[in-house]
Amino acid sequence: MKQLVAKQRTFFNTHTTKDIAFKIKQLDTLQTVLRENETLLNEAIYTDFKKSEFDTYVSELALLYSDIKEAKRNIKKWSKRKRVSTNLLNFPASSYIIPEPLGVCLIIGAWNYPYQLSFAPVIAALAAGNTVILKPSELPSNTSRVMATLINDNFDPNVFKVVEGGVPETTELLEQDFDKIFFTGSTKVGKIVYKAAAENLIPVTLEMGGKSPAFVTEDCNLKMTVKRMVWAKFLNAGQTCIAPDYVMVHEAVKDKFLELAKAEIEQQKFQFDNHNYVQIINDDNFDRLEKMISPNQLYYGGNTDKQERYIQPTILQDVSFTDVVMQEEIFGPILPIISYTDLEEAISEVRKFPKPLSCYVFTNDKRVKNKILDEISFGGGAINDAVMHISNPKLPFGGVGQSGIGNYHGKAGFDCFTHYKSILDKPTWLELPIKYHPHTAQKLKWIKRMMKFQ
Repeated sequence: MKQLVAKQRTFFNTHTTKDIAFKIKQLDTLQTVLRENETLLNEAIYTDFKKSEFDTYVSELALLYSDIKEAKRNIKKWSKRKRVSTNLLNFPASSYIIPEPLGVCLIIGAWNYPYQLSFAPVIAALAAGNTVILKPSELPSNTSRVMATLINDNFDPNVFKVVEGGVPETTELLEQDFDKIFFTGSTKVGKIVYKAAAENLIPVTLEMGGKSPAFVTEDCNLKMTVKRMVWAKFLNAGQTCIAPDYVMVHEAVKDKFLELAKAEIEQQKFQFDNHNYVQIINDDNFDRLEKMISPNQLYYGGNTDKQERYIQPTILQDVSFTDVVMQEEIFGPILPIISYTDLEEAISEVRKFPKPLSCYVFTNDKRVKNKILDEISFGGGAINDAVMHISNPKLPFGGVGQSGIGNYHGKAGFDCFTHYKSILDKPTWLELPIKYHPHTAQKLKWIKRMMKFQ
């Protein structure tokens, strides 16, 4: 690991990666590798947890192609020096900001969207001119293997290398002196990464999760709300960091919401054979989720098959904030419903949790929408939709507090892996004596006057 980092640093110090043409070539290569090997990628991810070709394209590959297109279209503009105004105190001079890549970057991917959550930060890092070591999650072993094969066969390891392995390999990587660490995963592991990075003062971006709420008000378009909510919640069998974790439903529409949700789930027919549902990633997560299903609160679903790692889309009703299902992020196909009558109280309860990665508001009331947006801190979200904000590269994606540090996607991704060097460029043909000794009352007067025009 140490030798790999050293070789990448040596190559980075040649300044080759800063060239625009070089950056675009790396992105072109990645796009070609992905497009020409979609069949292999689909087979690997289906073997790991029965994710279909349709869902793999829609929720993973399409987003990566979009990211590459966005980066290639804007990379020249993003990489330019930016002129800024110079204050009167520094006259005569020019001021500008130089974007420069950070250096050798470690990216640790997540298992739930193994392609998208591994390669999206890679795209941003390469676009900014860095070298990259990618450590994909070992849980979906087939996707990890195919990523390693495709990347390591097509890229110079001094620029981009995939390292496979589990905890020992990740631990050894975290001991190296990187210029940036980007992690996607649980808050628990995020803390370990953050602590390791702190030993060498390495800047980090942490993309984690939390209990993302969804509010359903009495005046929303209930039919459309349910349709979008059900899709967002049970996509990837609920194993989505920005999925609605629980729903705050106004008491006046609770019964109708439940009725429509049940009908929508049955209409969608979430099954492996229908290519719109996936397995729970492993037995440990299956067991954890199964314990959250309280028979006394079961409104719909609840069927499980451990051998197939299958958990039916499940709705729990009459849930309270003290129930087991509300004590941690669910990350599975279980949707707790909590009813409310007073929005102020509902917001107050939600704010008792750590700041979530996402929040969704389904309403036609502008006052209610703005109240929730203003009073609840979260990473990002949507009004009258869920999950889809991730598909807009113009929207920075990231958490706040325990749900994450920093953001990426589009220009925000370029910024994530870039240092902006500030330069004051001064000529030598004139130097005002105002800052030099002797310090007089008149000079101080002029300095104060100049500061007013800053």
